[in-house]
Amino acid sequence: MSVPDDTPPAAPAAADDSGLRLRLVLEPDVAFGPGKADLLEGIAETGSIAAAGRRMGMSYKRAWTLVETLNGAFAAPLVARSRGGAQGGGARLTETGATVLALYRDIEAKAARASRADRDRLQALLRSQRPAGEAAEDPDA
Repeated sequence: MSVPDDTPPAAPAAADDSGLRLRLVLEPDVAFGPGKADLLEGIAETGSIAAAGRRMGMSYKRAWTLVETLNGAFAAPLVARSRGGAQGGGARLTETGATVLALYRDIEAKAARASRADRDRLQALLRSQRPAGEAAEDPDA
């Protein structure tokens, strides 16, 4: 599900080489950033909280705790789960979950595009980008 917009859809964070990692503080105790977005994306792709967590090198308990936190923070749950049984359990993004993920990815892509020139200028000032022997302009920065 995508948010209507004139810009092309955002690429997943894993494919993003911009170096920009955007963390949104939505309320004093509610933050949403690349880790939670990647977890939601993993759940959407695998149908499993455990598999999405494993893919990120995260324990099931940590992944489940993040899902519970997200579900409690928004007006409607972001992840719906079904208990195990003969066919096994599973998880999927709700419509709200898909909307939250799409909104975050859109914001992330817009921020990356808007800040590209300034990030390039910052990167050009890094020690590793200067020719050998060239001194830094301001060693106290």
